[in-house]
Amino acid sequence: MTGSEVSPSFRLAYVPGVTPSKWVRIWNERLPDVPLTLIPVSAAEASDVLRGGGADAGFLRLPIDRTDLSAIPLYTETTVVVVPKDHLVAAADEVSAEDLADDIVLHPLDDTLDWERRPGRPANERPATTADAVELVAAGVGLLVVPQSLARLHHRKDLTYRPVSDAPESRIALSWPEDETTDLVEQFIGIVRGRTVNSSRGRPPTPPQPRRKRPDAGGAQRKPATGKSAGKNPRSGSGGPKAGKRGKPRRRP
Repeated sequence: MTGSEVSPSFRLAYVPGVTPSKWVRIWNERLPDVPLTLIPVSAAEASDVLRGGGADAGFLRLPIDRTDLSAIPLYTETTVVVVPKDHLVAAADEVSAEDLADDIVLHPLDDTLDWERRPGRPANERPATTADAVELVAAGVGLLVVPQSLARLHHRKDLTYRPVSDAPESRIALSWPEDETTDLVEQFIGIVRGRTVNSSRGRPPTPPQPRRKRPDAGGAQRKPATGKSAGKNPRSGSGGPKAGKRGKPRRRP
């Protein structure tokens, strides 16, 4: 390899709550010679990382500004409220935002939900991160409404969570710079969309093969041997039926 050649690689960003291990495993099986590097990013900085060239593609939360980014929505998460295990909410299978009206509901600065009107009573201060808010819930300061994957990410034995039926939902999307839709990006899109390795868009590109010379339509005709005319009988010298054999002349009596 010369100094000007660069070994191919793929950089994948992902926001908290997303678990890309399944897609990474398939990538390693299909493209073992192309290393994939995972880049954890916050939900707020994910779009800027892609625009700045810090990653080739990334899993992020919608909505985003799609001016120069392409995005494929993948799935929608259930929204849950995180509460202490001895809280009244823990006895229910599901709650509404109205059920939280009398509780302090924490609103961290990295909140990923697009609220029109936040439930519950606001806290005196907003926690810096979701992780900080979870610690406050464990301390009995308030409750926290988040996508279910974040509740699982910050799981504690003394906390539990329940679905909130009328809360805004969070959607996860695969995104990449619109002008940088490379072959490797297409490969990863195929993996995420479930294309098989035999799919025309799910397998690595193959180098072009040399074109084979195609025979003429109807088959090529052989040239007649030198000194012989095509279609003529070599003995009769004509193209007509073969002449009969001449017999011996009869003797006169």
